[in-house]
Amino acid sequence: MPTPTTPYSSFPNTFRQRLTAGEQLIGCWCSLANPITTEVLGVAGFDWLLLDGEHSPNDVVSFVPQLMALKDSVSAPVVRPSSNNVVEIKRLLDAGFSNFLVPFVETVDQARMAVAATRYPPQGIRGVSVSQRNNRYGTIPGYFQGVNEQISVSLQIESPAGVAAVAEIAAVEGVDAIFIGPSDLAAGYGHLGNPGHPDVQAAMAGVFKAVKGLGKAVGILAPVEADARRYIEMGATMVAVGSDLGVFRGATQALRDKYL
Repeated sequence: MPTPTTPYSSFPNTFRQRLTAGEQLIGCWCSLANPITTEVLGVAGFDWLLLDGEHSPNDVVSFVPQLMALKDSVSAPVVRPSSNNVVEIKRLLDAGFSNFLVPFVETVDQARMAVAATRYPPQGIRGVSVSQRNNRYGTIPGYFQGVNEQISVSLQIESPAGVAAVAEIAAVEGVDAIFIGPSDLAAGYGHLGNPGHPDVQAAMAGVFKAVKGLGKAVGILAPVEADARRYIEMGATMVAVGSDLGVFRGATQALRDKYL
């Protein structure tokens, strides 16, 4: 986050730069809604960390301590709001987030709305607070003139409708990446709990082809290493390879099993 009296333009969003340049960015999901566990993940050195507001007990109030816990980390915080909601996105922006992963986008209009929610007029519809955490409570010169270009927006494709419209969705100005949601996508194709089904894998391959053809980044959540490496081979560059919850659950069970 920029320091007071330093122009906002001096602090580019390096995560967005790396994302749009096609760099390989390995991340991890933060699902435990706790600043201590988030801080531990930040020490590990992932390229990015997803702070989840859709399937975790998080809200704007619980997100702020987690952002504080990451202030000295190399890991870029990415937030997933509970939905493609203009008011919620506005509050998350004001709280200090610059990188968004918006869930369950199915249409071009929804994609445009997600981008517009992250931009001040005339490029968007973000509401204006002259003093909030993202601009160091009004102390950052040039914030309003420069912040629109510093926000990254990734959209989740999680349904057959989203797959069908993915090329048009990815082409929307301001969309930096398309992120595949394997579990919801599998459910949408009638294969709940089986993202490895050929129908689902074929849909994913279609998303990769369409999005990469537009020069946009493709992301995915892949906690199984074999899956992650396969998706990287397919062209995924924004890859979440696990979650704090999964690591904690697996490690605690393995520890208990040693003594059974």
